Amino acid sequence: MRRRAVYQSLRRQGGISVSQAAERWDLSYTQNRELSWLAFDQRVLEEAADPSVPLMERLRFLSIFTSNLDEFFMVRVGSLTDLALVAPNARENKGGFSPAEQLRRIYAAVVPLVRQRDQVYRELIEALAEHGVADIPYKELKNGEREYVRAWYREAMRPLLMPQIIDPSHPFPHLKNKTLYAAALLREGDKRRLGIVGVPDVVPPILPLPARPGAFVRTEDILAHHLRKIFKIYQIEEQAVVSVTRNADISYDEAMDQEDLDLRAQMTKLLRQRERLAPVRLEMQGEAPALQAMLLRRLRLTAEQSYVCTCPLVLKYAYQLDSLDSALFYPPHAPAYPAWLDREVPMWEQIRQRDVLLFYPYHSMQPFLDLLRQSAADPAVVSIQMTIYRVAGKSAVIKHLCAAAENGKAVTVLVELRARFDEGNNITWARELEEAGCRVIYGPAGYKCHGKICLITRKEKTGLSYVTQIGTGNYNEKTAALYTDFSLLTADRTIAADGVAFFQNMLIGDLRGSYGKLLVAPVSLKQTLLRLIDGEIARGDRGRIILKTNAVTERELIDKLAEASQAGVRVDLIVRGICCLVPGVPGKTDHITVTSIVGEFLEHSRIYCFGEGALRQMYLSSADIMTRNQERRVEIACPVESREVQDFLSDYLARLLGDNVKARRMLPDGGFVRAEQAGAVPVSVQQFYLDHPPQMRATERGKGRGWRLPELFRKRK
Repeated sequence: MRRRAVYQSLRRQGGISVSQAAERWDLSYTQNRELSWLAFDQRVLEEAADPSVPLMERLRFLSIFTSNLDEFFMVRVGSLTDLALVAPNARENKGGFSPAEQLRRIYAAVVPLVRQRDQVYRELIEALAEHGVADIPYKELKNGEREYVRAWYREAMRPLLMPQIIDPSHPFPHLKNKTLYAAALLREGDKRRLGIVGVPDVVPPILPLPARPGAFVRTEDILAHHLRKIFKIYQIEEQAVVSVTRNADISYDEAMDQEDLDLRAQMTKLLRQRERLAPVRLEMQGEAPALQAMLLRRLRLTAEQSYVCTCPLVLKYAYQLDSLDSALFYPPHAPAYPAWLDREVPMWEQIRQRDVLLFYPYHSMQPFLDLLRQSAADPAVVSIQMTIYRVAGKSAVIKHLCAAAENGKAVTVLVELRARFDEGNNITWARELEEAGCRVIYGPAGYKCHGKICLITRKEKTGLSYVTQIGTGNYNEKTAALYTDFSLLTADRTIAADGVAFFQNMLIGDLRGSYGKLLVAPVSLKQTLLRLIDGEIARGDRGRIILKTNAVTERELIDKLAEASQAGVRVDLIVRGICCLVPGVPGKTDHITVTSIVGEFLEHSRIYCFGEGALRQMYLSSADIMTRNQERRVEIACPVESREVQDFLSDYLARLLGDNVKARRMLPDGGFVRAEQAGAVPVSVQQFYLDHPPQMRATERGKGRGWRLPELFRKRK
């Protein structure tokens, strides 16, 4: 049942074809998505190695690299492992590889990344120690420190331990996903046994040393040191800290098909099942070849699925470390409340005057939160409708929606329960919203709702009026301070009418609705993008396309962009992560560039720009250029019609393309090089906006052009 569901799900997402059908694709200008993703994570690792980045931030980049790689194995390697069993002859349409071939290439590509992580970690720990931030091995503790750690172990850790040997009376235990264990190869006489004990979930990952501010001991190191006492009746031949990564790619299809059952209950059941899925990777900190072989046999993994390293296996504690030395961190940044907005005037009135664009994280999310709060208390507001994909742990958005419902507003919230790794949180939020009186619905069967839209309706003497918000990112106060995203607030009545139609369609499960201005996947988004690219193809070398997105994997759109290049259209792709389109291939993608920016903030916004001058058309969207977003999700793209906002976004895109500090350019072989220019003035787009918070005018009425278009947008002579 699971295998069939996995195969059907992957086929619907696109990117695989049966048997030899992949031969019909031109693979000369495309590359495999998994290897492209690993190249992206390598760019994150490069930030951890970059001496221009503050030391503590480099350690955090190393943690991000590790967490990214963990999720990659859980999701992508997990799904490929399933696919190799159910459809071994399927071939993906960017590299032409079978599932087994992809896995072999992935396993091989990860080896140098793990070695590079080890090297970077060693360099960072040495450098941080000079500033008092020290990862102290247990064996290097001083006498007083050792007594302190021993006392902590006796009182806080030892009572929670559940060590186990593996023999006929003690079967091999379930090793939880990404939990740390201390494992040992034990000998008793002529018999060898496996011993294993987990780091308890409730103990902290590090123990600070009071006598040395900034110094700490890792909890797993403390546990590993005490293994000889824990398994005191045995001789320890080898030992290591280990962690198992499990497949986490669950299929939601079966849950969505159970029409007579509560979806929240079904999702809760699926989350429990995910914890028991098959292992896909074994990590070991420390060389222990005989122990490694025994664990691989027990876990039914191969040697190529195992990685031995010296770096700690979990680095999330990097965010718990502190130091009085501010030079170890990025300068503190507080998102600004836009200067052109008046805190004393209700947001509704200001949005009536002009479209409002918020640019996170340089702008605060507070104006949108103010709009929700004011609407919840406004007697004239009759309804609020909103989609929820991921929200903060302590969400002001949820608080204001609940308050609105309690104040008698008709509040409808589409909560996407299938947001990966946020399923449990969203189940909880859905329950809280319902208890407050909100009407809660879920994304339609087979289609995650990833679109970001909020529609507020107000009853006035002249009739109903509306404010619609469209976003490129989540309604999440935490990520709004860390990710670059746009939030567009408008009183445009056609967009509002589209918003009304959208929520009405979602309430009755209609994915085929038509809209006046909004592009809504799975029906009109991809088709309109293809049509817009065709429009630039018709203009030949006068055509212009700029797409900013997180990923480019959708084969039909890739081929259409290549067609545009062959017609002479200048195409610039600004892609943070995966990009399966390879630029600069003679006769195929000569006129395409691919730029990736990895910096202090995660580049998350999606902007589609076609044409220039009076013919320019721009959209802000929640959707990447991926098959799943274009065909298997509910996504929204909103046209940008304000001249001022268009000009600002054009300026922003030009600055991204002109970055020579954090930008990398893709080469025709799929590799990346830094966009540094000898002798050029350093230009970092993120630093520019930190130094110059985006400004707009208080009103668009009666004003001229607010922005001078950069040279990058003009036709080359």
